[in-house]
Amino acid sequence: MKVNVHRTTLILIIFLFLLQGCAGTQQRRDVVKTSFLSANEQSMLTEGKDNEALLRYINPDADWRSYDKVMIDSVTVWKDKETQDVAPEDLRMLTDFLYGQLHDALSLDYTMVTKPGPGVMRMAVAITEAEASSPVLDTVTSIIPQTRILTGVKGLVVGGKPGFVGTAGLEAKVTDSQSGKILALAVDRRGGTKNLSGMTNEWNDVEEAYTYWAGLVRYRLCINRGESNCVKPEA
Repeated sequence: MKVNVHRTTLILIIFLFLLQGCAGTQQRRDVVKTSFLSANEQSMLTEGKDNEALLRYINPDADWRSYDKVMIDSVTVWKDKETQDVAPEDLRMLTDFLYGQLHDALSLDYTMVTKPGPGVMRMAVAITEAEASSPVLDTVTSIIPQTRILTGVKGLVVGGKPGFVGTAGLEAKVTDSQSGKILALAVDRRGGTKNLSGMTNEWNDVEEAYTYWAGLVRYRLCINRGESNCVKPEA
């Protein structure tokens, strides 16, 4: 009996170790659109490639090197069926967290300001989807391999969302703070995988998506400036 217990414990430890290497979030196969971006702005969007948002637009005439400051508007929540059931205190926590991640990431390369001016990019971001995971169910489907049959071998169900994990949606617009000229647009959607890290926090998947997006914004701006030492974010 002791041998079997020890063997079971060892197998569980190895299994948990392997799961720790799984990606925290992954990009979805579709997006949740709102009217945060105008109809004209949405018509400018095209499908993104690797390390880009699902839908994006980059102004080909933008002089990215001329910007050395960033102004971030307060993060907003687009209230619709995707976010209407989220508690107000949770929405406040999520908007503060996303703003903080963006501010911390961009402050590594830019001077952060609160007013428009020369050389200032203005960033407006909206949360369009914020679905918490269920930590208990997430634990069950992560630790007991057999139950993953319910959500598919790769953990995907209709729409590309693993069962019992959180999902986050975002729309963003970057403009010249003085002229209002559109520099970039993005619409993206991410969700959790089966990573055990932080699985007891129902908003862990959403927070990891926000952290990734903040790093991705910094990375894409670095690429746009034509630099060679850009840091690619880890999912």
